[in-house]
Amino acid sequence: MVVVPARDHIRLVLAPAAPAPLPGRVRVSLSGAAADRALAQPGLAPGATLALRAALSPPAGPAAPGGYDLARALWFEQIGATGAVLGDVRLVAPAPAPSGPAAVLAAARAGLTARIRAALPGETGAVAAVFVTGDRGAVPLDTARAVRDSGLAHLLSISGLHIAVVVGGMMWMVRRLLAAWPWLALRAPVRTLAMAAGAAAGLGYTLIAGGEVPVVRALIATLIVLIGMLAGREAISLRLLAAAAFAILLVRPEALVGASFQMSFAAVAAIVALYEVPAVKTWLSPQEGGGWLARAARGLAALLVTGLVAELVLSPVGLFHFQQTSVYGVFANLLAIPLASFGIIPALVMGLIGDMAGLGATAYAPAGWLIGKLLEIAGAASSAPGAVLKLPVLPQMSFALIVLGGLWLLLWRSRLRLAGMVFIIGGVVLGLGAPAPDVLVSSDGRHVAVRLASGDLVFLRPRTGDFLRDSWRAALAAEGERMGFDALRGMDCSRDSCLGRLRGASGGEAVLFATRSRDWLEQASMQPACEAADIVVTERRLPGWCQPRWLRLDQAALARRGAVAVWLDRRRIVGALDATGDHGWRPTQPR
Repeated sequence: MVVVPARDHIRLVLAPAAPAPLPGRVRVSLSGAAADRALAQPGLAPGATLALRAALSPPAGPAAPGGYDLARALWFEQIGATGAVLGDVRLVAPAPAPSGPAAVLAAARAGLTARIRAALPGETGAVAAVFVTGDRGAVPLDTARAVRDSGLAHLLSISGLHIAVVVGGMMWMVRRLLAAWPWLALRAPVRTLAMAAGAAAGLGYTLIAGGEVPVVRALIATLIVLIGMLAGREAISLRLLAAAAFAILLVRPEALVGASFQMSFAAVAAIVALYEVPAVKTWLSPQEGGGWLARAARGLAALLVTGLVAELVLSPVGLFHFQQTSVYGVFANLLAIPLASFGIIPALVMGLIGDMAGLGATAYAPAGWLIGKLLEIAGAASSAPGAVLKLPVLPQMSFALIVLGGLWLLLWRSRLRLAGMVFIIGGVVLGLGAPAPDVLVSSDGRHVAVRLASGDLVFLRPRTGDFLRDSWRAALAAEGERMGFDALRGMDCSRDSCLGRLRGASGGEAVLFATRSRDWLEQASMQPACEAADIVVTERRLPGWCQPRWLRLDQAALARRGAVAVWLDRRRIVGALDATGDHGWRPTQPR
């Protein structure tokens, strides 16, 4: 058993008992009082034996075509089912004392997280724990949203910035300490010893942070850079970056399609390519001579240009995966990155040292104050007018053209590199010109949403869950919503079904018949509704006599296609599973 803490509930990753006809690993969640009672049991830790009842189902595919594919992500984590706990969790046997290295590290990480949160209560301590152990479970939702909308989400996920600060800081400190001893500095390879110390610090940080994929990826890239420096190569180059990417993809090829991998390498590659341009080297690279004002202005300009380039590169990735990007991220990062690099992380290191010396909360006080300032920056940037740019799901061809143009700009050295702008502009035009769908249908056929000309969403079932509402609002870049189909003009709804004419935002129209209950419907009343409808949506398996004029989305059709998007004006239909292929993470079709 592995306990995964979340903001308002807990998740348990379980290995079911051998006789059970279940996948090797399943993930269940519980919340509220049941979660509190479960956590109150001593011995509830990785390795414990539990007894519980849970409703399980195969991991769901994307909530909308082009959306996040949970089934694919969990397939690579070897989790074959998800669900919710029914009732309480009973502890059968407590977790044994940590014995292996992994168990000892996990226990140390949990203990360190608890000490930091005790020393710095509230959201400050939760964010401090993220910087040290990578545990994001206690970060309040509003705080996480503000950090994301301000373009500072990378600070709440241990990645290249954190690893670079730890490794670089250790190298800087060790090199100067060794150089202060003239006898040793003349006889020992000080630079090599400093790099070894930096690599060891990075490895230790990665272990304490839980060894998550983004952290391991950043460590591998850093180690390759250090090896290249020892071999006399440039400290940072596209070749070394490509070697790091190759090493990661050799072990985790699925990382290529993930937002974390794409954002990390896109940003670093763009910055490296930027400083390979002769004009940039001349004007923005650190130079000897000149007054302090000129050097400060050059450094500020370099930060601004670097941040702008990074945001321009990251925006398409964010829009493709999350349907939004920060508008003021450049300016927020201009303040937040130096604050985190030269303030928060060193202060947390001093806090850890002071905590071991028995100073407790006093040692963490400076770090807590600095984190408060970081959250103020995030709050100001996220609450500014127009702070977030939202677009509907980008077509894959649009994103592919932008990526192709970006790679073209990075790899060419002559003026021919400017031809990449043609692909980028084409991808942007295609993405901005792609209309959002009018209708979304969930993969189980229980939920339908219609996007109106006002931009609001109207749901078939007013009690649609928050996760699906948020996913569909993001997919359609919709801001508001109305109560339900019952409020639509021309829509006749009962407890069991709705029948009426829909008018989508595109101007297209269609007659929709959708069921809202599992109760038996007589053929005498249902068949005329099917014949009058252009589209029929239901969670049932429809009989042959229910034939709409255009589109029939019942249990069998949705099992093949997954969640469906419909454009009424073009009579176009796209299923989330249309391009999935015969992969292991494709949801199982019912018989």
